[in-house]
Amino acid sequence: MQLALELAELGDADVHPNPLVGAVVVREDRVVGRGYHRTFGGPHAEIHALNDAGDAARGATLFVTLEPCCHHGKTPPCTERIIAAGVRRVVVAVRDPNPLVNGSGIACLRCAGIEVTEGVLAEAATQQNEVFFTFIRHGRPFVHLKLAMSLDGRIATKTGDARWISSELARTEAHRLRRKHMAILVGVGTVIADDPLLTVRHVTGRSPIPIVLDGSGRFPQQARLLRRDPRPIIVTTQMPAKLEGELASRGARVWRVPAPSGGIDLPRLMSRLAQHGIDSVLVEGGGETAATLLDARLVDKASLFIAPLLIGGRGAVPAVGGAGADQIADALRLHRVTVDWIGDDLLYTGYLDQTA
Repeated sequence: MQLALELAELGDADVHPNPLVGAVVVREDRVVGRGYHRTFGGPHAEIHALNDAGDAARGATLFVTLEPCCHHGKTPPCTERIIAAGVRRVVVAVRDPNPLVNGSGIACLRCAGIEVTEGVLAEAATQQNEVFFTFIRHGRPFVHLKLAMSLDGRIATKTGDARWISSELARTEAHRLRRKHMAILVGVGTVIADDPLLTVRHVTGRSPIPIVLDGSGRFPQQARLLRRDPRPIIVTTQMPAKLEGELASRGARVWRVPAPSGGIDLPRLMSRLAQHGIDSVLVEGGGETAATLLDARLVDKASLFIAPLLIGGRGAVPAVGGAGADQIADALRLHRVTVDWIGDDLLYTGYLDQTA
């Protein structure tokens, strides 16, 4: 199963909004077939592994990181192919949360006389597909907050200078994060201050869809985001109709998502993104954008790149703005924390158990 999990990772950012899945066929303690889900809409991992195994699949054991599907989607049911191949036993890491599957694939295999074992490396398999599980279970994208800061928690100096706090190695790792997400979200303040492209560089991969929070309609018409593909989704509440028309003529999509109490309705925005098939959002905005998402209890995971710098200054920009907690007991706490060195920078990653 560990090999199947490693194979699944090869799907990386090419399978969204499908899950990462790996499969291994074993016969007489020898691996005879390997496969992984390579691209959205393409054959599933089990099919690649069975094709690789050929006739050796008959009487063999199939290890797969996610329950095989049993319904017709973009591809035929994997269960039919598994049964036809004569597989004797299937070992599943975790059940598929999709209501179209969710135990039905396992039941189908058992009805065909195939022995099924569940739960092998289930925790690792679930974490590997944290994006997919959130997308299916909660009907919204998985939200990953990324911040690059100094040791004293600043993301820019008092003059607004922020290039570059992180090292080149850390920036390369940040672009790997971009590659893994379908969309990237910033506030309009970041667009005005930095004029970013928000593309994937330093590594190969598809660039995410830019999403810009722009409540009052300040999006600059000369922004470079209007000259890259895909064009941005600009989320607003009060954008002037003339500006909206001009941005739309440049290929941008303008979504009006007002909240009853004022501002942007972030939970509604997340639901709308999910309806458009966007399963994951990397938040790279400034401190106020970070605070807005954190206050809305919409951040699932946070990655903090901490550089060995001391910026100082009362007017320097904090990593997280907003009103902040009144008491330490009210502070948001990260769980399941991992710490990695990237050159001289520290990458601190953890989860926030605060889903809305």
